Amino acid sequence: MSISARAVLFHEIGGPDVLTVEEVELAAPGPGEVLVRVEALGLNRAEAMFRSGDYYYQPTLPGSRNGYEAAGVVEAVGEGVTAFAPGDPVMSAANFGLDTHGVYGDRVVLPVSALVPRPAGVDVVTAAAVWLTYTTAYGALVERAGLVPGQRVLITGGSSGVGTAAIQVVRRAGAVPIVTTRTGVKRQRLLDLGAEHVIVSGEEDVLKETKRLTGGDGVDIVLDAIGGPGFAALGEATVWDGTLICYGWLDPRPIQLPRQWPLTVHGYANTVVTRDRRGRHRAAHYVGSGLADGTLAPVVAEVFDGLDHIREAHRLMESNRHTGKIVVRV
Repeated sequence: MSISARAVLFHEIGGPDVLTVEEVELAAPGPGEVLVRVEALGLNRAEAMFRSGDYYYQPTLPGSRNGYEAAGVVEAVGEGVTAFAPGDPVMSAANFGLDTHGVYGDRVVLPVSALVPRPAGVDVVTAAAVWLTYTTAYGALVERAGLVPGQRVLITGGSSGVGTAAIQVVRRAGAVPIVTTRTGVKRQRLLDLGAEHVIVSGEEDVLKETKRLTGGDGVDIVLDAIGGPGFAALGEATVWDGTLICYGWLDPRPIQLPRQWPLTVHGYANTVVTRDRRGRHRAAHYVGSGLADGTLAPVVAEVFDGLDHIREAHRLMESNRHTGKIVVRV
């Protein structure tokens, strides 16, 4: 039995215009698989990089899928699936290959390991905006870096989805978020979102400002989305034996390692915490409890209605005019 669906595909690498909405046929869910009716999508910078050929792996062309983050409802389950049943609200766990399991569409078939329960009472826009950004910030800062109260954390790209999530994760731990942004336009917005200090990297020296704001000590942890040659200075902005985590490479130039020593450097991806069942359980409980007590609240920049607006949504993402997450309601 096949299932009709609409999916966003691309047949060549390039800008947003390579994305097309097409009618596809999906096979019924097999053993260990789940059919999900998608209600909303959360966009991530990785998907723009994947579409343009700049991600850490390449799309399988023609006919590559795209999209990590979706909220929806289970429509059917395959043989042996007991964790979910038809009617269950779910979110995608963003622990799969974009080319084969990308969730841009109105229906998708995913392995059961690629789904987590949607927290009770959480609307689809919030659910589509919460998982990847918060599990990245939580996994990198709490599980990998061991974030504790009182520590000072430098967050680069502070207006991004992960950046705004990281501000809240740091605040929730009783620690101090210091963020960077390229222009002063977003300074007040980031302060309103909970940043203790904002450094405008296009106008101020990040290393000097970080040292000044910390009384010469430096920060305990850096969470970096950019990489490139500026990575070295971020290492020098840490305390003795600090931690520097790179989870993205918006600057495509080679990363330069810092001379600061000792220093722990991590390359981090969301799948570090979401690849196994126990990690997904920890992350889901962290996110669910944070949404319930109000300490976590995803910042949604704009909501587009309908898959046919996926190109427009990608254009906004690449413009860097927004703060927080972009969501497409399906």
